Amino acid sequence: MKIASFEFNLRELSGSFGNLGTFLPLAVGYIAVCGLDPAGLLVMMGLANIATGIAYRLPVPIEPMKVIAAAAIAQKWSPSLVYAAGFSMGVIWLLFAFTGLASRLARITPAPVVWGIQASLGILLVMEAFRMLSTLWLLGGLALLIGLLLRSSRHAPAAVVLVIVGVIYMGIRGELAAVKSPGFMLPPFTLFSFREVWQSLVLAGFAQIPLTITNATIATSCLITAYWPERSVSPRVLSFSQGLMNFAAPFFGGMPMCHGAGGLAGRRLFGARTGGTNIMEGIVELTLGLFLASSVGGLFGAFPRAVTGAMLLLVGMELLKFTREVKDRRGIFSMATTVAVSLASNMAFGFLAGIAASLVASRLPDARKKAMPSGQ
Repeated sequence: MKIASFEFNLRELSGSFGNLGTFLPLAVGYIAVCGLDPAGLLVMMGLANIATGIAYRLPVPIEPMKVIAAAAIAQKWSPSLVYAAGFSMGVIWLLFAFTGLASRLARITPAPVVWGIQASLGILLVMEAFRMLSTLWLLGGLALLIGLLLRSSRHAPAAVVLVIVGVIYMGIRGELAAVKSPGFMLPPFTLFSFREVWQSLVLAGFAQIPLTITNATIATSCLITAYWPERSVSPRVLSFSQGLMNFAAPFFGGMPMCHGAGGLAGRRLFGARTGGTNIMEGIVELTLGLFLASSVGGLFGAFPRAVTGAMLLLVGMELLKFTREVKDRRGIFSMATTVAVSLASNMAFGFLAGIAASLVASRLPDARKKAMPSGQ
């Protein structure tokens, strides 16, 4: 079925599962460790997905902010501190949008640095994928084979089949017995203090900003253009949508959210082509949050990591293929520097190192001109 520029079919549904590898572990951590209300987390993410799908008409992903999530789970933040972090990110990204700072940063960022950030993310996803696969190599190998064989299938899309495989495995292990009877539950109204807003910035928010501007904003904008050359979404617009959803979600139990190049690559890899993907995912999340909130934590935690790892490995490989866009030695030098520093420290330092490497590379002689005969 096709409505305007939206498609609603199995392929689009498959695409909506393309970033399960990053969403599931962090969602489980937020719920089980930090005590976030599952209804609020899922309903606000569902609404953000639906709004994003309608606004962009593209499968622009909604993901947890990873630096904040990692810090919150590792340090066992209180729910109010998590909500405060989301609000602070909302304010910051609205400022980035209204001042045009996001677009200015995008204009001065060389393409090889962007591809380097995406390659770094791809490598990190591949490494995490192998850790997940190692929990059950046989199941993971089967899942990987299914993913490779069905990645282009319209009638049995890979991600849909893999989710079914995961659910069947949970059923065999008796883990579906923990599912409780459906019951309607609205998201809670949640508050936080301004002291917690500043505390969240110091603990993780300031560290989150460089990753969001590089991966979730600039790299996502470039990847949209690479996948859909006839369409474009500017970093300024992406900053605005990230600011808007984070400004509102914390008051109803939502976690800090962003877009992401990895999620976009994963969605497209598994079949997403239109905003219908976001709308379908949003409906699933709304249904889970409103009617199965009491069972969500256990269900997410029981989903086999080996299956998630197989999906994550394919997404990581998809991101790595963009290294082919860089062909000249100046670009390769800038990209390699970005990747090396990102993996050795973090993507913020990798971004700065890549910019510096580009400035150095611009002073290097052009190998193509040097190789030309003197008469030309």
